[in-house]
Amino acid sequence: MNNPRPELKVAVLMRRERIEGPMSRWQSWRWVLADVVPHQEGFGSAARLLYKDDREERWLHPGYVVSLFTDDIDGYYLNVSTPAPCWFVLWRMEEEATVAAEPIAKPEVVSLSYVDAGRWLDAQETVEQVAAPAEVVAWLRTFVDQHQVSEPKRRKRPESFKTLADRFGNPASISTGPTPTAGARGAGGGRG
Repeated sequence: MNNPRPELKVAVLMRRERIEGPMSRWQSWRWVLADVVPHQEGFGSAARLLYKDDREERWLHPGYVVSLFTDDIDGYYLNVSTPAPCWFVLWRMEEEATVAAEPIAKPEVVSLSYVDAGRWLDAQETVEQVAAPAEVVAWLRTFVDQHQVSEPKRRKRPESFKTLADRFGNPASISTGPTPTAGARGAGGGRG
């Protein structure tokens, strides 16, 4: 029987915050990723408002599963080898309001892979990151250590076997015969 795929269940906290200053003429609110936390059964399964005042709102989005795949080991390695490993969250604005009076930011996917985040950014999605806690980083590092395969070292060809080239990259030839003398350059060959 195969081992089950390693996974964590998490919830995402999104924050809607009031914009102050000159930008507020065009946009008075913005959404940002606040945190990724371990899922708890008490969270339920639907998004819900946790806090609201005239400066911010905090929304809890429960029930995301973060699975680790051996074919994405490079993405996990890039994350755990940075000074600040993190969660990556792709989120989108709702097109129509579902749980509030107006559309809210809704997380779509949560990952620990730099490769996932890069792919989403290339697709021009909204991706934000937040620091991963030490226990998650340790869990991810253990997975990377178990599954990362280092590339086999390739034997380097000795310099003496490389073909010679001139400064323009053209093949160079070497002659072992006598070198031409000044007299061989032309008639009268000397300096007179």
